[in-house]
Amino acid sequence: MEERKKVDGMLEGWIWKMAAALKSQHKQTNVVIADWLTFAHQHYPIAVQNTRYIGQEIADFLEWLEESIQFSRSNAHLIGYSLGAHVSGFAGSFISGTNKIGRITGLDPAGPLFEGMSPTDRLSPDDANFVDAIHTFTKQHMGLSVGIKQPVAHFDFYPNGGTFQPGCHIMHVYNHIAQYGITGITQTVKCAHERSVHLFIDSLLHKDKQSTAYWCNDINTFNKGMCLSCRKNRCNTLGYNIREERLPKSRQLFLKTRAHMPFKVYHYQFKIQFINEIQGKQIDPTFTMSLTGTKEDAKNLPIPLFEGINGNKTYSFLITLDTDIGELIMIKFKWEGAAVWENIWDTVQTIIPWTKGTRRPGLIVKTIRVKAGETQQKMTFCSQSIDNIHLHPAQEKTLVRCEDRFRRQN
Repeated sequence: MEERKKVDGMLEGWIWKMAAALKSQHKQTNVVIADWLTFAHQHYPIAVQNTRYIGQEIADFLEWLEESIQFSRSNAHLIGYSLGAHVSGFAGSFISGTNKIGRITGLDPAGPLFEGMSPTDRLSPDDANFVDAIHTFTKQHMGLSVGIKQPVAHFDFYPNGGTFQPGCHIMHVYNHIAQYGITGITQTVKCAHERSVHLFIDSLLHKDKQSTAYWCNDINTFNKGMCLSCRKNRCNTLGYNIREERLPKSRQLFLKTRAHMPFKVYHYQFKIQFINEIQGKQIDPTFTMSLTGTKEDAKNLPIPLFEGINGNKTYSFLITLDTDIGELIMIKFKWEGAAVWENIWDTVQTIIPWTKGTRRPGLIVKTIRVKAGETQQKMTFCSQSIDNIHLHPAQEKTLVRCEDRFRRQN
C-alpha cells in the first residue's frame, strides 16, 4: 500500500512502477493505493495533522477486510513515502485488537514536526510486527531536514550516510535549474528524498543485485571500512527482501550505492600498514590502486587517506566497486606525483650530506589486508618479492596474496 504527499494533484509516476514491481514479484499480491492527495495537498502543518486521520481510515479499511474476506492483517505490508511513512505508522498503531500489521516500510519518512517526537506521534517499531526504513535525505535544507534522521524502525538504512545521494548532489542543481527554472532546487531535494523509493523498487526488480548494508555507529566509521561484518546478523539486505528480525533496539545500517539503477556496489575494507622512514616528517601522499580479480579488473582507484602518514601506522579505508570483479588476486599500489618528495629528499641530503649515494628513505608498505563485505572473505597481500617493500614517489608496487607468494618461494 502506498501513501504519498503530492504537489500537482496527480499521483506520482513512481507509484505505478512500484505497483508493477510488487505484482511482478508475487502474482497473488493485491496492491492498494491510498489516494489522499486532497489531504496531503495542504500547508505542511495541516498535512501533518491529516496523517493521523488517513492512518485511521487505513486501519478501518484493514479491519473491514478482515471481517468481510477473512484477510489477515499479518499479511499486510504498508509502504509509505515521506508523510506516507507516518500515515502507515498511525494505521499500524490505530488498528484495534492486540495483533499487529505484518510489515511497514518507511521510505525517507518526513522529518519536520516528526523529528524528536515520541514514538506514538510518528512511525516507530511498535507499529507493526516488522518495521524497516530507508533514510535518503536527512540533510538540512532551508533550516529543515526533509527526511527524519533518527531511527524509527527495527532496521534503519542510511544509504551513502542518508544525507546526499550520488547523482543528486548540489552540483547538479545547475542542470536542474537550466531544465526546470528556479524550481530546480526543489528537483534536487526531490531527487535525494525520492531515491528511497527507487532503491526499494530496485530491490524488487533486480533479484540478483540485492544491496547489502552493514551495522555501524556512524558514517565516518563506515567510511573507514570498519563495519563490514555480517557476524551475529550485523548486515542485512536493503529493500523488499530484507531479513525480518525484531530487535529490542533499532539497528542503523549503512551502505554505499551507485547514482542509478541497479544501485548495488561491492564494499571492501583495505588496511595498509605504512612505515614512514623520514623521522619527524608527516607526509600527505596521493595513492591509487589497481585491482585484478578473477572476473574483472578495476583500475586507478583513488585511496581516501583521512590523515597524513607518520611513523609506523595502519590505515583503514573503504573502497566500493560498481562491478563484481570476482575474487581479488593482485593489487597494484602506486604513489602518485613526485615533486614535493624530491624537495624533502634534497633537504635531507643537505642536512646530512654523508647520506649521498645511499638508498632514499621512503615508505615501507608491509602488507595490505582486505575484507570483502559481500563475500565476507578476508585476504592478506604482500609485496611480490620479499626484499622489495620500499615505495617512492611515482613508483608502483605489485602485491599478491601472501599465501601464494610463500607457496612459490617454497
